[in-house]
Order: sequence, then structure tokens, then C-alpha cells
Amino acid sequence: MPTMAPRGAGRRRSMNEINMVPFIDVMLVLLIIFMVTAPMLTPGAIDVPSVGKSRNQPKSFATVVVTKDGSLRWKTRDAERSMNTREIGAAALQWQQAQPGESAVIIAADKSVSYEAVVKAMDALQRAGVQRVGLSVKQGG
Repeated sequence: MPTMAPRGAGRRRSMNEINMVPFIDVMLVLLIIFMVTAPMLTPGAIDVPSVGKSRNQPKSFATVVVTKDGSLRWKTRDAERSMNTREIGAAALQWQQAQPGESAVIIAADKSVSYEAVVKAMDALQRAGVQRVGLSVKQGG
């Protein structure tokens, strides 16, 4: 009678597959942890100022008007004229230093003006050292 070799004796076959069950178990535990902790996180809130809420209204102001084609106009109580970005910064700083008390430079733009044109005007005022800059907003519906 032939003798039978015990099971597993001789050449062992190598395992070619990765056992995914422990990996799936870990991922499910992490998913449950994230699902439980997510509602407890408080979202960051930004306190955006609303129209007309300025604490100190300026006594005098000048306006930088950004036109539809992106050009700039300097407008004060006395005069209005076209300027480039370099000139607008110098004119605003000179005007603000000549004003007694609180004064501000307001940037006004049509809603069809590109955001880039408004930012360039703000940048020109900031580079010139203008202290107080505001944005004009249209109230109502």
C-alpha cells in the first residue's frame, strides 16, 4: 500500500494574493471616525462688513472712477480728470495730505468692469501710501 504524504509536506505553494480584509477594516474604522467627528467641527465664519456700517464716516472724500474700458478718472469736489495708475496714486496721496481731519479715497466702478482693473486701482493707491481707501457700493435693489 502506498504511503500518503502528510498535507503541506513537500513543496509549499507561495501565496500570490494580498489579503485585503485588514486594509478594508482599517479604512472602515477611519471612515466611521471621520463621520462622527465631522459634525463637531465648527466652520470658519468671516465677518464681512455690510453697507453703511463704517464707524467713522469721512468728512471729505475724493473718488477714483474705474470706467468700462479700464481707464481711471480722478474726481474731487472741484475737478475731474483722466489719469493713469501712477498719476492717480500721487494725486490721491497729495490730496489726502492736504485735507484737514478725516479724508478717504473712494473707488467706484461699474459692475461690468473687470475685477483686475479695480485691483490695479487699489494697488496704485496702496503703493502711493494712501491711508484710507473705500469701495463705493450701490444700495437698494
